[in-house]
Amino acid sequence: MSGFARSVVVGGSGAVGEMFAALLREAGGRTLVVDVVPPPNERGPFLAADITAPGPELAAALGRADLVLLAVHEAVALKAVAPVARLLRPDALLADTLSVRTGMAAELAAHAPGVQHAGLNPMFAPAAGMAGRPVAAVVTRDGPGVAALLRLVERGGGRPVRLSAEEHDRTTAATQALTHAVVLSFGLALTRLGVDVRTLTATAPPPHQALLALLARVLGGTPEVYGEIQWSNPRAAPARRALADALRSFAALVGDGPEPGGPAEGLDGAFEELRRFMGPELAAEQNRCREMFRVLHHTDDEREKDR
Repeated sequence: MSGFARSVVVGGSGAVGEMFAALLREAGGRTLVVDVVPPPNERGPFLAADITAPGPELAAALGRADLVLLAVHEAVALKAVAPVARLLRPDALLADTLSVRTGMAAELAAHAPGVQHAGLNPMFAPAAGMAGRPVAAVVTRDGPGVAALLRLVERGGGRPVRLSAEEHDRTTAATQALTHAVVLSFGLALTRLGVDVRTLTATAPPPHQALLALLARVLGGTPEVYGEIQWSNPRAAPARRALADALRSFAALVGDGPEPGGPAEGLDGAFEELRRFMGPELAAEQNRCREMFRVLHHTDDEREKDR
């Protein structure tokens, strides 16, 4: 048993909500999916309702629930906090799956200061599955319900990583907003170079192949999702500015043409700075890269390093 005899998953028609609803049902709890439209693969009780203005049926379900999980857009989740908090039992858990934490922290402080709460941000696409993957967990108010929810994630194969709200937004600005900006900027740069993508894929060394694969993965998603990651996180704009500054610094180091002493002379300091930043993680990530390149090349050759 999950520890939640009755749960309500709001936004259960979406991919994230559907993933958590399935996890709760597999653990043996009674799970009600609430959304404005039915889920594509309805597997249990469903209620069409607006969580920001609960009617009598939804209000009764919220009042009975051990867990209410908001798997909806940030604007809806923030607007739902006050009405949901008024209906929850004192020992119930409120959770959400937002990708930005600071706004929710302020809303909870204003309207639900005594409510157990945890924010879960799956750091992967739901279609990839939870097994072995990290789930950022921001606990606003701890309690037995929070512990039960984190155990549920672990039983589903996920790895909860506890962060403060500030740590979460600073970290995801780097791991998501900055990463996506790098990959999409790389793609846009290619379109401006007049190169043929078939020639690139035929001749690409492993690092370029890896970047092309990342670009293809991002392009398989929707612009709205990637755009929301960029504009909703208050730390994303500074991350993009840091990227632009770093590219200008790199251009200054290597110059615009052949220089006396060669390019390595200007890059020595940058390499040393980056090696210090990576610290003890450097060797582990080098090993990870070797494994990734083996997959790309379908080979056990370890000699390819610099290109």
